[in-house]
Amino acid sequence: MYRSLAADADTRALVVPDVLRHQADRRARLRATGGALAVALVAGGVVIGSQVVAVPATRTVPPPAGTPTVPSPPVSPTPDATATPPSPSVPPTATSRPPGTTSASPRVTSAAPPRTPTSIPDRAFFALAPANQTGIAPEFRDLAVLPGLCGARVSSEAVVQRRTRLLIYKLPQNPGEGYVPDGTYAHSITIYRAGRADDVLDELRQAVRTCPEQKWPGSDRPSRSTQRLLADSGYGDESVLFEVRSPGQDINGDPTGVEDVRLVRAIRIGDVVTILWEQGWENTSSQRAQVDADSRRGVAAIRAWLG
Repeated sequence: MYRSLAADADTRALVVPDVLRHQADRRARLRATGGALAVALVAGGVVIGSQVVAVPATRTVPPPAGTPTVPSPPVSPTPDATATPPSPSVPPTATSRPPGTTSASPRVTSAAPPRTPTSIPDRAFFALAPANQTGIAPEFRDLAVLPGLCGARVSSEAVVQRRTRLLIYKLPQNPGEGYVPDGTYAHSITIYRAGRADDVLDELRQAVRTCPEQKWPGSDRPSRSTQRLLADSGYGDESVLFEVRSPGQDINGDPTGVEDVRLVRAIRIGDVVTILWEQGWENTSSQRAQVDADSRRGVAAIRAWLG
């Protein structure tokens, strides 16, 4: 291997040192020039990128060639002093509550209130739970929707449409068809003109407050009843619940020594008011739990109807 290396080296001439140094210097200069050029290219790219990023978002793009331009409207001449100036536009005024009336409870509002309906279909009325059904179908009748409250009238002029029905029920723990029911409802649904339904509930609250006691005419034994508001919430947009208490009487008009209690609840959903007036059956009294359950069913049916 040494002899082969020596023979190979003898056949090649070594480079003169000056030439070797010249080639090394040339390679160094080329390397330096290439590095400087690379730095310049990087710096130029950064500048161009920053200019692209810094372009304002509001710069408008000119339309393509050939796009027609819309001429500006001509400027109308200045009217002379004898011309009649145009009347200023008057913004529409919102419907307001009649003077002197205030809301007695917080109102539930929404960004897009439901459209006020104009008619009441059968499906707007709730169906009794199976455990409360007696086999007697509800019957639509022309009934009073509220008990008398010292002659007070509650916004009858704002009614758009009203439907009432008689609904007979039983309590879940009692026998069903063929047995005596446990109670009845005078159930009504009323559509009021837009923005008036909340006034109706305010007027009802006031009517109960101003009629804590009243006498009922009778042939031999005039009766007396007391009315009072009860705390209530969680039904519809707002609700009013009150009780009517009176001395119990049997079918002959003789006192039973027990008070009859009747519950009445009015519930507002938008411009619709539904009232459940529990009227009992053969001297029974209203059961709050049953009235609450049927009130929830009534709200659900009306919400499904209104969509």
